[in-house]
Amino acid sequence: MVSAVFHSPLDAAPVVAQNAMNNVATSALPASARSQKQLKPAPLAPPAPAVAAAAAPAGRDWAALSRSFWMAVLPPLCGLGLLVGLWAVVSATTGNSIPGPVETWKQALEIFSNPFYRNGPNDQGVGWNVLMSLERVAVGFGMAALVGIPAGFVIGRFNFLSRMFNPLISLLRPVSPLAWLPIGLLVFKGANPAAIWTIFICSIWPMIINTAVGVQRVPQDYMNVARVLNLSEWKIATKILFPAVLPYMLTGVRLAVGTAWLVIVAAEMLTGGVGIGFWVWDEWNNLNVKNIIIAIFVIGIVGLVLEFALIKLATAFTFEEVKA
Repeated sequence: MVSAVFHSPLDAAPVVAQNAMNNVATSALPASARSQKQLKPAPLAPPAPAVAAAAAPAGRDWAALSRSFWMAVLPPLCGLGLLVGLWAVVSATTGNSIPGPVETWKQALEIFSNPFYRNGPNDQGVGWNVLMSLERVAVGFGMAALVGIPAGFVIGRFNFLSRMFNPLISLLRPVSPLAWLPIGLLVFKGANPAAIWTIFICSIWPMIINTAVGVQRVPQDYMNVARVLNLSEWKIATKILFPAVLPYMLTGVRLAVGTAWLVIVAAEMLTGGVGIGFWVWDEWNNLNVKNIIIAIFVIGIVGLVLEFALIKLATAFTFEEVKA
């Protein structure tokens, strides 16, 4: 079936009348006016607001980025400036018995111009002293990690061992690390192994405690699933406990390495030999206060680098909910 739509002539009448009126009005105008009306360009469309809308967020992003940059940079600079200002005031009020920032900076430039010189077994550059201290820390801390992390897993996993070792840990952990140094000298008959022993005994406690706490905080549902699946202890340790305990374990590692770096300075002051602690004590015997202040900054910077590296390591292996 073909359908057609018929329009009445009356429907088109108003349109035809309007066109006719427009033609008459146009013809009544002068020729010049008619030509201007015919040549008059159509009004331009208003500019699209998309450009302005796109520019506004870009400006806001740039302002937010600049503000975040200054908030990240300006407060540390203010803190450093406050430290230098207080240092200068103390130096001026003590009659320069404590060297000021300018004199210490000049001495630091001279020291770090050749940090790896050797003028005998007890006269070496600051670079060799720092490397020797880091070597002792690495050995003692590595031994503590090899013993402390597995011990923490076992103590946290079995309730009997936890009740057995908790009193011992509570008794030995508060002991000052330097109190263990004479025991090391007596047993190992040498300054270097005694310093390593001191680092070991002070680094092991944070790793044991944090690892054991992490094991004890594993959700019981995980252990129920392991029991249902009849998993072995090795499977439980590697597939369930280790991923869940890793953030706690890395926190213990970070605390332990910070403690080890603190202890090595004091241990080297007492045992002697090449090391940053011995360098501080030797400069004090020579009444070279500038080098002592430089050594303080070197110890702080090395500790800060170790802390930052371990924080990045812990962040890389930490779950998002733990980061929050």
